[in-house]
Amino acid sequence: MNRSFQRDPDPQLDLVLERVVDVPRELIWAAWTTPEQVCHWFCPRPWTVTDCEIDLRPGGIFRTTMCSPEGEKFPNVGCYLEVIPGERLIWTDMLLPGFRPAEQGFMTGIITLETVEGGTRYKAVALHADIATRKQHEEMGFHEGWSTVLDQLVEFVKGL
Repeated sequence: MNRSFQRDPDPQLDLVLERVVDVPRELIWAAWTTPEQVCHWFCPRPWTVTDCEIDLRPGGIFRTTMCSPEGEKFPNVGCYLEVIPGERLIWTDMLLPGFRPAEQGFMTGIITLETVEGGTRYKAVALHADIATRKQHEEMGFHEGWSTVLDQLVEFVKGL
């Protein structure tokens, strides 16, 4: 398989969450790649994911609809750039399915999983086009939100 993405995050443009969690990476992978599972943990409560569509291949769709506690819906659509089963997902909202350019985009996400003693090293990286977008994402609560979502993912897979 092509392992195209091998670089360190740029602290000026990228945000990173990295932790070791006490669940097997196979369960984390399934939680990230099964639409029914994504709906259980993908956004911080009390927000919910009401719909998810996944076509797990480069150029395939990754779509979610998030719903606020007030009932307001926020659709998100993008495509996968790289899929290495059990190891890494890279997706972006800067491209639509089939690698079609999007009118607007915010980030490219990278999830990397590695088996380590005690569980799985989970690394999430959000790549941004410029410093202002990175700062905006950080101020929106990247660290707290993505950490909460990881906690929810772990809680969910432990309950399976």
